[in-house]
Amino acid sequence: MVKENICQECSQKESCQQAFEKLGNAKGPSVAIKSILAFLLPLVIFIAALAVSEKIFQKNAGISFLLAAGLTALYILIVWSVSKHLKKIRQ
Repeated sequence: MVKENICQECSQKESCQQAFEKLGNAKGPSVAIKSILAFLLPLVIFIAALAVSEKIFQKNAGISFLLAAGLTALYILIVWSVSKHLKKIRQ
């Protein structure tokens, strides 16, 4: 299949290119730590809590799932409240 270059036929390709260059050169704070805290760490907490509680409650899988979900929800609430508190301090 032949790739079509849509930009070559566009009448606004110059202004579009400039906009993307400006966005690419924009300087700002890194969001890597925030994304890890928001997306990766809750999953890790859930999986770890599920694995540990499975060992403890081998006969009842429902309790271990609820415990893992509860710990994950607790983590999310703590991060949310700390974030809300930090926003108040910065303002």
